[in-house]
Amino acid sequence: MLQCLAYLRELNMASIMVRLLCAMAFGGAVGIERGRKRRPAGFRTYMLVCLGAALTMLLSQYMVYMQTGPWAMQIHDLGLKNDVSRFGAQVVNGIGFLGAGTILVTGHQEVKGLTTAAGLWASACAGLAIGAGFYEGTVMCFALVFICIHIFPVFVERLLAHTRNMNIYVELESINNIGALTHLLHEQEIQIYDVEPDTGSAKSMRLPNATISLRLPKGMAHEIVLSGIAKLDCIVSVDEI
Repeated sequence: MLQCLAYLRELNMASIMVRLLCAMAFGGAVGIERGRKRRPAGFRTYMLVCLGAALTMLLSQYMVYMQTGPWAMQIHDLGLKNDVSRFGAQVVNGIGFLGAGTILVTGHQEVKGLTTAAGLWASACAGLAIGAGFYEGTVMCFALVFICIHIFPVFVERLLAHTRNMNIYVELESINNIGALTHLLHEQEIQIYDVEPDTGSAKSMRLPNATISLRLPKGMAHEIVLSGIAKLDCIVSVDEI
């Protein structure tokens, strides 16, 4: 087993094929969950990012091999000095632009895409590790990323459902109806941290709305708060953000 890993860490056709296949498989596996949720970056995006990163690291190793082997005399005669490790560093920096393109702020003032961007960055780093032949680290990293994306959300949703802090987005018939809403919240002994009203826009067909930060009494479920607000006649819609 150790001899096989040592062979695959060398720069040969078998190791190149294994590394690129691993990058395609691991990158695609991480992207499946994002694709199922219709996120901006999905199965193919993650696969391509991981493949590109792995190829970049292979290029670094290829350059080292050529500089210390077939090109050694020419490089010595020309006095060239190149740091080929910078290829990988540029991947880590450059992936930020792709990740930033997946982050957006919705009309509900909710930020989305952070998990997708972080997943892309992790996928690129995994591709670099695969390209370097660090198979053990890649497998462990993939397992942990898989747990973060597929298993942790279930526990996080249950945890957030019982927290006392809560942010809501409401659309109202008129901005003047905020008073009725805050009165209802005070009646339920809900503390209001912050209110960000928006009068809306006729051109963009946006209704008057507000983003409100709350602190609930101990033991009060989020669903009870949302259902109570929705019963007000002046409320068009209400969502937790």
